Amino acid sequence: MKHRTRYTLMAAIAALALSPLAYVEAQPADMSFFITSVGSGKGADLGGLKGADQHCQTLAQAVGAGSRTWRAYLSTSPADGQPAVNARDRVGKGPWKNAKGEVIAKDVDELHGTNNLTKQTALNEKGETVNGRGDTPNMHDILTGSQADGRAFTGSDDMTCKNWTSSGEGAAMVGHHGRQGLRDDDASKSWNTSHPSRGPSGGCSQDALRGTGGNGLFYCFASN
Repeated sequence: MKHRTRYTLMAAIAALALSPLAYVEAQPADMSFFITSVGSGKGADLGGLKGADQHCQTLAQAVGAGSRTWRAYLSTSPADGQPAVNARDRVGKGPWKNAKGEVIAKDVDELHGTNNLTKQTALNEKGETVNGRGDTPNMHDILTGSQADGRAFTGSDDMTCKNWTSSGEGAAMVGHHGRQGLRDDDASKSWNTSHPSRGPSGGCSQDALRGTGGNGLFYCFASN
């Protein structure tokens, strides 16, 4: 009888460990940064900033971190009488930690300076490593639309795929989360401003983003 009770208890514990609830509870309560595990499925058309923020919130909610307010690290250009939006102004004050509790940066200045953002620390909301250079498929191009300091571009060239509403024409500035690229230069090592997306019919479609080593992923930060 004792053996039967013991086996029943062990089976119950094993089942709980494999359940979605146990997985959610395993996520650190103070996670405040992640790369999206999936994109919108429509290339760089994220439904604007509002749609991108909602995507961050939905993914965070799925792993038990939905009580925080999540914002996409994306800049936009002036349009329709609205001013530019700087990604650096959307993400709160910090510090930010990944799903394993590792500090990415303590504040906005460090985030855009000597941060701890690498392939090993720039995890998705599930705590998984995101494919980078050398992996198949390579998904190191992360959408940002931003300059190195986290601010929007001031020129006339589209760097935000029409403020994250285009899945065809246009281009988006991307960064390399793994801090590696084709060359040993600052751009290749930049997490937020490596190169614009490109493609034969524009750089905003899912195929175009995949063609240069991306998958329509972007950074999410808890702003509170």
